[in-house]
Amino acid sequence: MTDASLPESQALPRLEGPERWRAWWHLMAQDHGFIRSIYLNKHLVRDDLWRAAQPSPWHLERLAKAGFRTVLNLRGSERDNYRYRLERETCERLGLKLISLPIRSRRPLKREVMIDAINVWDQIEGPTLMHCKSGADRTGLMSTLYLHVKHGVPMREAMGELSLRYGHLRQGKTGIVDYVFETFADRHDETGITFRDWVETEYDPDSLKASFRDQWFASLIVDKVLRRE
Repeated sequence: MTDASLPESQALPRLEGPERWRAWWHLMAQDHGFIRSIYLNKHLVRDDLWRAAQPSPWHLERLAKAGFRTVLNLRGSERDNYRYRLERETCERLGLKLISLPIRSRRPLKREVMIDAINVWDQIEGPTLMHCKSGADRTGLMSTLYLHVKHGVPMREAMGELSLRYGHLRQGKTGIVDYVFETFADRHDETGITFRDWVETEYDPDSLKASFRDQWFASLIVDKVLRRE
């Protein structure tokens, strides 16, 4: 899971010449980085964990200067992804630990991915910046987990991280995140089961996906206007 642990044989080639220009074009234009240059949607979750949208190299430089030690990337680490390669190179240059935990926000996480999401907090070294593309949905999911699993904040209270304040629309397909957590909260009220035990013994992503209903107009905004992943 941790990028720094990849064998040398799997090391990515450095971005040089035209490839580097393509990487910057992909980040700033195709990935909407020009918007994040103005507003990164960066917020403190608790203690030394922050949430944000996809940082650019100059954002990472500022983080390193401010004493940050870890970057938790929720978008993935595909070898042919220019945006990821640029982020990884920058973190290596700055001495930032980069951890990749690819998750999605418009369908329930697979059980093994949800367990990884519960366990990932044991790997981070704060201060930590956690990011997805827009800092709204996947960071909201992980912030909720962090508060509930690591700090014992009641699930419904922790779900305050899934808020329109951060750009999260629970009425659209991204509302599946809220639905999963609310389903657990109801079950916890009935039995007192912990989230980890619920995931390991009762969690059924396919059933949750089948029973969730989104509002078409909100999903249109999420999918076509905001182009959430």
